Amino acid sequence: MEKVYILDTNVLLHDAASIFCFDEHEVVLPLGVIEELDRFKKDGNENGRNARQVSRELDRLRQTGILTNGGVELNNGGRLRVVVMTNGCIEELPQELRTPSVDHQLLALALQEKQKRSNQVILVTKDINLRIKAHAVGIAAQDYETDKISLADLYTGTFNIDLVSSQIDQFFRDQRLHINETVLPPHSCMTLQAVDNERQKAIGRYDPRQDAVLPLQAAPKEGYWGIQPRNLEQKFALELLTHPDIHLVTLIGRAGTGKTLLALAAGLYMVTEASAYKRLLVSRPVFPMGRDLGFLPGDVEEKLSPWMQPINDNLDLLLTDVHGRNKHRRHQELKDLDIISVEPLTYIRGRSIPRQYMIVDEAQNLTPHEVKTIVSRAGEGTKIVLTGDPEQIDNPYVDACSNGLTYVVERFRDSPLAGHVLLSRGERSALANAASERL
Repeated sequence: MEKVYILDTNVLLHDAASIFCFDEHEVVLPLGVIEELDRFKKDGNENGRNARQVSRELDRLRQTGILTNGGVELNNGGRLRVVVMTNGCIEELPQELRTPSVDHQLLALALQEKQKRSNQVILVTKDINLRIKAHAVGIAAQDYETDKISLADLYTGTFNIDLVSSQIDQFFRDQRLHINETVLPPHSCMTLQAVDNERQKAIGRYDPRQDAVLPLQAAPKEGYWGIQPRNLEQKFALELLTHPDIHLVTLIGRAGTGKTLLALAAGLYMVTEASAYKRLLVSRPVFPMGRDLGFLPGDVEEKLSPWMQPINDNLDLLLTDVHGRNKHRRHQELKDLDIISVEPLTYIRGRSIPRQYMIVDEAQNLTPHEVKTIVSRAGEGTKIVLTGDPEQIDNPYVDACSNGLTYVVERFRDSPLAGHVLLSRGERSALANAASERL
């Protein structure tokens, strides 16, 4: 049965293509939503870009028919209609909801549509309180979930595969193993366990080019800039971070699992020792935890210093000896030599980034559109690493299921260009691990 979807402004700001995502059903917008879009269109952030894109799409559709009355046909078989609300519509609501806000216009429109037609009417909004109000007045409401990823079903990037001893012997002998009966995602890492001998096991990575499980690369004796993996997940992560055929790596893990440190160590190694890239570019989105302190004094580098300090903390660990000597000189020397560049993501739009090892920390604070903007900046020979924890989000416009990091993990899980590892074991300190588990 054809449904009627009434979209809130926040849905359009979240995804400019949302009006085309409801298949053969009807999409309805009150005029108040168009007015709200008009207020956002001058913003220089993603909300402004999406508002302008929606306005352009509506203007294009306007030229194909009349948006009001019966609406216009969409290419997906659906229909779009813009409704001009009247004061009488608001009177249908309870007394507490009769103020002329756009939210209440949406509720009134939903009640009006529900009364005059038998089709199922659904209000789509990312506003939780508006969904609660809709439920209170008997209107079906739901979140916009087209790009949502369930954390419970999120791809981990690792597998345990049961074999027999002879197969594991063959793996060690031939340095490869074909597993025909199992479909494996590209560059997935795995533990091979002998079911007839619990002590016999091996680890490897599925290579899509050779259609076989291969042993992990041999790590340098001294480690990656002095960093040695402390657990199996970190071994898998370093395999992906240093493999030349993998151009996009996503690392997800809670605080203290070593995401940022491993990425920086691998990046420094690949730039300075392996000479596979010409520069290590490190960045992170600028989102405060808690109340913002306001404008910061100084030049651009001084303003960014508080935001980039977590990256500098990890660089300090990698660039010092055991006695903490030469910290400032070595750190500044690498920057002066243009080996390391620490930059914000603010000005990345329009850039092309060739032959660089790019790390984006705290990527869980990015929207899917922002992540697309970043990854599409990659030039020839560039590797991009996205790290983050979906349970620690400071961006009010995304959540654990709709952020750009988890979106990339799921969209690239079948790509031979990408690899992913979920890090679950904390290695920062016993106290940090206890805090992650108990608080």
